[in-house]
Amino acid sequence: MFIDTSGWLCIFDERDLRHDTAVKTYMDAARLVTHNYVLAEFIALCNSRRKNRPAFLKFADYLLDDSNIEVFWVDDVLNDRALELLRSRSDKMWSLCDAVSFVLMSDLGIAQALTTDHDFEQAGFVKLLEP
Repeated sequence: MFIDTSGWLCIFDERDLRHDTAVKTYMDAARLVTHNYVLAEFIALCNSRRKNRPAFLKFADYLLDDSNIEVFWVDDVLNDRALELLRSRSDKMWSLCDAVSFVLMSDLGIAQALTTDHDFEQAGFVKLLEP
C-alpha cells in the first residue's frame, strides 16, 4: 500500500475523523511505501495547519527510521518521469508529488493508496480514505 500525505496526516492526527480507519488500514497492510516528496508535503501541511511542531517532526523521524516503511528517494530519473506524466495529462491538476506517487506506484505494481486525494482515483488507483 502506498501512503500519501493525507494518509500520514490521518494517522498522525488523533482528532481526525478518519484516524482509526487510517491506523487500522496501516496496521493491516502487507507493504508500506511512500517517498520523500510526500514527507516534505506532510511537514508543510502540518506547519500550515499549525500542528505541534515537535510532535510532527518526531513522527517524521519515525517514518524514516521504521524499517517496515519503504521510503523511496526521488532521483532525477523519477522526477523527470513524473514531469513527463504531468505534461502528458495536462487536463489534470495533479501536483508533482502526486505524479511521482503515480509513477512509483505503477512501477511497483501498487494499486491502493492510503489517501483522501481523489487525484489517485483519476490516475486509476484505489483511494482507501474518504475526504
